[in-house]
Amino acid sequence: MKKGVVIVNTARGAVMDEAALVSALESGHVASAGLDVYEEEPKVHPGLIANPNCVLVPHMGTWCVETQTKMESWTIANVRAAVTEGKLKSPVPEHAELQ
Repeated sequence: MKKGVVIVNTARGAVMDEAALVSALESGHVASAGLDVYEEEPKVHPGLIANPNCVLVPHMGTWCVETQTKMESWTIANVRAAVTEGKLKSPVPEHAELQ
């Protein structure tokens, strides 16, 4: 990465090596970082907490009524499809036979 990059991770905590990110922030190679997911959530690397160039927010992207309602509807539809059709809308590898 170019020196001075800004890193934002809202995907998965394991995407980032937090110890390496702390080192990069301290050296200035990474100018700043914004995270709402953490490598060992809910634990957050102390070096991230202490760094003034790092913005940390709780992983709360789905904590609103609208999103909760959509997630509930999706789950119900997924269960219904599994029971009535033998298929899942969102299979994981462990359920590959239900595709």
